[in-house]
Amino acid sequence: MSHFSHVPSSAVGSFGQHTLLHHGQSHLRSELVNSVYSQSSDSDSPESTAASSVEDIRIHRSLPTGVYVPTVCFFKQTTEDLDLDAIARHAVRLAEAGVAGITTQGSNGEAVHLTQQERYTVTNVTRRALNEAGFASMPIIVGCGTQSTRGTIELCRDAAIAGGDYALVLPPSYYKPSLKPNSVIDFFEDVATASPIPILIYNYPGAVSGTDLDSDAIIKLAGHPNIVGCKLTCGNTGKLNRIAAATQAATPSNHGSGFMCMGGSADFTLQMLVGGGSGVICGLANVVPKACVEIFNVYQSGNFAKTQKLQAIVARGDWAAIAGGIVGTKSALQTYFGYGGLARKPLPRPTTDDVKKYAEGFQEVVALEKSL
Repeated sequence: MSHFSHVPSSAVGSFGQHTLLHHGQSHLRSELVNSVYSQSSDSDSPESTAASSVEDIRIHRSLPTGVYVPTVCFFKQTTEDLDLDAIARHAVRLAEAGVAGITTQGSNGEAVHLTQQERYTVTNVTRRALNEAGFASMPIIVGCGTQSTRGTIELCRDAAIAGGDYALVLPPSYYKPSLKPNSVIDFFEDVATASPIPILIYNYPGAVSGTDLDSDAIIKLAGHPNIVGCKLTCGNTGKLNRIAAATQAATPSNHGSGFMCMGGSADFTLQMLVGGGSGVICGLANVVPKACVEIFNVYQSGNFAKTQKLQAIVARGDWAAIAGGIVGTKSALQTYFGYGGLARKPLPRPTTDDVKKYAEGFQEVVALEKSL
């Protein structure tokens, strides 16, 4: 049996008062869900043999407000095997830049290109690297989305064993035409009830056949004691504002309920802060973590005019990241910082012209990064 089959009530409770009203209903649902999914065999897990070596006492790492980085995954150029050294060094570079936390297996992390064993390894290597570099308190959020409730719960359990602290979960979408109106709500509630680590809802319509959770759905789900936040890659600031207000989300100046209402890209960090949000999980920070963090720091200092100028530079850089995708982000890392490499096939290899275009797109924001 996994050491992490239960979340201590003290750990769950610390995420906010918004959970208390739903405790009784959640307890009943917990009994029902666990009776179904407790049969999930540890022998099916890629690291089941390692579970016994994990300490019984887990460090509880809270989620501070700020910038989180969905780390890209690095591969050896000739074999496409995981480049564990680059994965470790990149995580430490980001931590040293002042980010609030790391997200593995996000959209930038090519999780869909990895085996279950590799997903575990990336998170575990990241955790060990942070610990050894003096960042043992830095939280790791792990992307755990897959199509079935059972499979998603298994990924959450693997994430916990690997050293992850929270799970970032996409809604199911492959059989979207067959899902009923409440199917997605049930999915998140069932996963949250069975997961050994708290979860954040990942609302990214572009990755899930257009499924776009509205603010009412996310506010409802926020009442579950093991759902502690959301990432809104939909880019809807009005939605973020409604959710943040309804959940009394954490902000840089007020812990509130502790619920984390997060933006999904760097290009609306300022808008997120003004709207009462908690932070951003942004792919651009793989390349320019200091620049992304600087927006937070200057905003908190009260210099709104300077924050606007910084946001404009970061937004232009983020457009280069969005337009170039993972391929462009890795190319920029290689050009400006000497590592990055290639994405796994079938993602294309950048041409010479592509490399030049990506370098030009990131040039301004990298100049800002290197000035900090």
